[in-house]
Amino acid sequence: MAFDSKGTVNKVILIGRLGQDPELKYTASGAAVLNLSIATNTSYKDRDGNYVDNTEWNRVVVWRKIAEAIANMAKKGSRVYVEGRLQTRSWDDQNGNKRYTTEVQADQIQMLESSGGSGGNYSSNNSNSVQDSQQAPPPEPDVPEAQEKMEDDLPF
Repeated sequence: MAFDSKGTVNKVILIGRLGQDPELKYTASGAAVLNLSIATNTSYKDRDGNYVDNTEWNRVVVWRKIAEAIANMAKKGSRVYVEGRLQTRSWDDQNGNKRYTTEVQADQIQMLESSGGSGGNYSSNNSNSVQDSQQAPPPEPDVPEAQEKMEDDLPF
């Protein structure tokens, strides 16, 4: 595992299923941005020995050519492998309140299943796949109203 010059690591690996169809948009400068909602599951036994399932919803943001490629292949229920890094951003809502969200900025996505029988591997640093060597621009401050409502119960 590679460390940065300060000896820290910010890396996320997820394998999960899309909870809704991908949402492809374009920034004012024309860069493609894809928002994904990926469900990951864990289970454990409670005190009574019964299994309890827990679903965690993960927000994933994909940029440029990778975003366009995934948008054409993925759909609700698709199983995906994601590598990326956590990024927290903030904005002011309509009432002037500071809002925060933490997302996975994807560097690599692999479709683990597809109707054609083989998945695709898309990476910002893999010469055999879709190239996206530019750094992602800062997210634009417009956040959908539904996303703002979901963030009302954030602990900070």
